[in-house]
Amino acid sequence: MKIATKRAVIASAAILLTAVTLTACSNGSGNGSGGGSTNDAANAQIGLLLPDSVTARYESADKPFFEAKIKELCSGCKVLYANADGDASKQQQQAESMLTQGVKVLVLDPFDGEAAASIVGEAKAKNVPVISYDRLINSKDLNYYISFDNEKVGQLQATALVDKLKKDGVPAGAGILMVNGSPTDNNATLFKKGAHSVIDSSGYKVLAEFDTPGWDPAKAQDWVSGQVSQFKDQIKGVYAANDGTGGGAIAAMKAANVNPLPPVTGQDAELAGIQRILIGDQYMTVYKALKPEAEQAATLAIALTKGQKPSEQTTEVETAGGAKIASILLKPVSVTTDNIESTVVADNFYGPDSVAKICTADYKAACDKYGIK
Repeated sequence: MKIATKRAVIASAAILLTAVTLTACSNGSGNGSGGGSTNDAANAQIGLLLPDSVTARYESADKPFFEAKIKELCSGCKVLYANADGDASKQQQQAESMLTQGVKVLVLDPFDGEAAASIVGEAKAKNVPVISYDRLINSKDLNYYISFDNEKVGQLQATALVDKLKKDGVPAGAGILMVNGSPTDNNATLFKKGAHSVIDSSGYKVLAEFDTPGWDPAKAQDWVSGQVSQFKDQIKGVYAANDGTGGGAIAAMKAANVNPLPPVTGQDAELAGIQRILIGDQYMTVYKALKPEAEQAATLAIALTKGQKPSEQTTEVETAGGAKIASILLKPVSVTTDNIESTVVADNFYGPDSVAKICTADYKAACDKYGIK
């Protein structure tokens, strides 16, 4: 995503909040769901619940971006943070603890989108609004959902893979492995749906596919190891739903001495994923501008502490149960060696020293080759 594109994304999402003045927490009216007195809003506690520790983005990007925006908008507000570490029961306990401590809003990225509906129910009983963050919770009682167009993510991944295979002259009928995301994650279902919409009509066949429990790279690696033993050189491409599962797939194939590696997809533009792309181990990733996503969630959370809400939403997303939830969906971007410089580098995705983090000694030659500086 070029800088101009990034600004357009942020601007389009910001339209949603034009009716809300958030420059100071002391201006809230205190009326409505989640609201309180003016003083309550100025010193509100906001809960941030993230799903796991195996996905690098949560601790390195979502959490710090969210906390920084809350501090900017409301210096007296406090973020209560917890990570479920891939455990739905633990996330339930964390949410209940936050509700007991008096949070005014919950920003919840569920480990299990079905199980988390009970958290939403408990929050509603306490008049605490819930923002479903990044992953959709199957609850009609959600207040808002903020994420990316997740079917589009899968389409971008699969399109990049299919186009690469065709460019390399891989004949129709050749085989692909699909390493999908967690079966408890609604987003993973959407990624898979988007990917199948491309792969199923591509002329290539899916040899086997696997829903990776908890997005665990080690489980992805174990499964791919078995598939390599079974299918050997029939595997011409690997659809991996994120960079962690992609890294697991690559590790499995390297251990089996697969050479050359087939193209492998990914998602999240994790530092390790970008470095694998630079040296040719991984073909692509999907970059999601996490800063505007986290900042929109923070901005909306502050609004809700004051009983305010946006005057309009860009879209509605339907839960698995058929409820329509007011939603903000941002745009994902496909990244290969061609546009690392104009996306993660231009956006300082890993901080102001992004280039130094990417271009360590092992990757300097590759950075020089692709003009990353």
